[in-house]
Order: sequence, then structure tokens, then C-alpha cells
Amino acid sequence: MRKPRIAILGATGVVGREITKITEELGIEFESIRFLSSARSAGSKINFKGQEYTVEEAVPEIFDDIDIVMASAGGSTSQKFAPEIVKRGGVIIDNSSAFRMEKDVPLVIAGVNDEDLKKHKGIIANPNCSTSQLMLILEPLKKFDIKRLIVSTYQAVSGAGLAAINELRDDTTANLEGREFENKCFKKPISFNVIPQIDVFCENGYTKEEMKVVNETRKILHLDESVKISCTAARVPVFNGHSEAVDIEFGEKVEPEEIRAILENAYGVKVIDNPENFEYPTTRDASGVDPVFAGRIRKNLAFNNGISLWCVADNLRIGAALNTVRICKRVIEMGLF
Repeated sequence: MRKPRIAILGATGVVGREITKITEELGIEFESIRFLSSARSAGSKINFKGQEYTVEEAVPEIFDDIDIVMASAGGSTSQKFAPEIVKRGGVIIDNSSAFRMEKDVPLVIAGVNDEDLKKHKGIIANPNCSTSQLMLILEPLKKFDIKRLIVSTYQAVSGAGLAAINELRDDTTANLEGREFENKCFKKPISFNVIPQIDVFCENGYTKEEMKVVNETRKILHLDESVKISCTAARVPVFNGHSEAVDIEFGEKVEPEEIRAILENAYGVKVIDNPENFEYPTTRDASGVDPVFAGRIRKNLAFNNGISLWCVADNLRIGAALNTVRICKRVIEMGLF
């Protein structure tokens, strides 16, 4: 099998740089690699595997000689270039929300629903960051027949990009120094605050972020409409790492010890669950590393056959860059380019 010619679209962004780093870490084999961006960032330099590369402007013709594109450049950019990539025989692994819910586009978490990759027609979607970590927890628990799911997410500002990271830092400094600060990224001040809104509100009173978790979970795990899912998403003053409180009702009785044992052996999951000694996962445990961490595994007091747990993950890695590169690796291994 020949090695693919790959490209990273949006290479100079926060997630694009993480994709670059993880591509090296996972040892992705390729014939050639190119780094693409908008005209504004073209010409800048990227160091990769000890070699300096010049970032090129993304134009349709550049995809003539590229097999796999890992894209993290925003929905409008993906919508612009995806048809061009597919037309030229390439595969795009897209980080934006542009194609996630389209019927013919597989929405994939590597290690969870790899078989769906075989259905791709040139476009593969990477799920929302908060959905991504949740899937690695839920997939091995599907065998207990999930009946109901309630998720509350506590999401770091890095999920909103570099400007949001800077806003948290600058707002915190201004607050501590007693200065006024004008927030631009968020609707409310983010320092010393929790904002119960991520993305815009829908007609049903939920935000788009919350509905992404609902709809993407159903699509990835192939759950039918009888499984009831609800989500509340909040932005918290944490630089990196999303946390989630997860309440699951199963169709059969299951004990916390059984859930704990399954997750201890699950792909991409690490359990830290010894609350008597204050051992449970926090965002500091997750930042910069690959696993989804699970803890606080206990009986749910409101559901029949219910379990509650806490999980955290680095949202820039498992929620975006890591899964993108893992999908790329699966596509290569399965010969799907």
C-alpha cells in the first residue's frame, strides 16, 4: 500500500498546530506533507520533524496532489474546499460542524465507530469536542442498553480559540487589579464566573452546543429516538480541559464496580476513582495528554438502574486534534484513501 500525500488545512491555528504535533507523535507515515492556511497566514514557517516548512495559501488547485486533508479552519472554509477536495479524489477529515449531521457523512470517533469510515464519500466529520470525550466513556457501556442520558458540560475557554484564552487571562488580571475590562469573546465576563451559554440559543431553549451533544451522540452510537438525551453546557474559567457530569439510566441493573472495571479496560480511558483519598480526575490531570479520565463512579439516586460519573479530557486533543489524526491513521490502515 502506498503512503498518502497529506495536508493540514488551518495549520497556523490552535487546533492546526496541535494536529501537526500529534501527527509527529503518532508517527503517521506519508509520502509528502503540506501546511495550508488563508492568504493572511501564508508564508509563515512551521517546524515539523526537524524540518522547516513554509505555510501555503489554500486554493483549489493545491488539492490536485493531496490524498488526505486534516482540516481545522472553520465551517465556511470547509464548505468551500471540501467539494474541491472530493472532486480531485481526496478525503477531508473535517473538524468543523459543517457536515456532521449530513446523512452521507460518517461522524467518527476513532476506536468507537471505525466501521462507519467505510461509508465515506470523501468527507469524514470529527465530532464536537464535548461529544468526543463522552463517546469513549459510553461506547463500552452500550451493552447495558442505555435508556436515558443527561450530560452537564463544564467547558474550557480554549474550545473558543486563542482569543478566548487571551480574554480569560486579561480579564482575570484586570479583575484582580480592579480595572474595567470589556469582554468580546463571551457574552458575560469569564473571569471568576460560569456562563451557562455556549453558542447561540435554539427555539427549544437549548443552545446549539447542547444540541450537538444530543444529536451527535445519537448518530455516533446509533441510538434510536427512544433513548432520551439532554445536555446543559457551561463555559468555565479554565484555560484547557473540558469536564462533564454524566448520568446514565440503563435497561438492566448494573453496579458501580462493574462500570469501573469495564472503563479500566476501555480504549482511550483512564480511571481515577478513589474519593476517600481525594483521588478523582481534574482538568489539570487531562491537559496535554491523550486519555479521557473517568471517576466519581457511583449509583444514581434519581434513576432506576442509574450510574453517575465524572469525566475530563484535553479538549484540544481528544476533542479535536487527536481524534482527527487518529481518524487519519485509521483511513490509512484501512486503505480508504
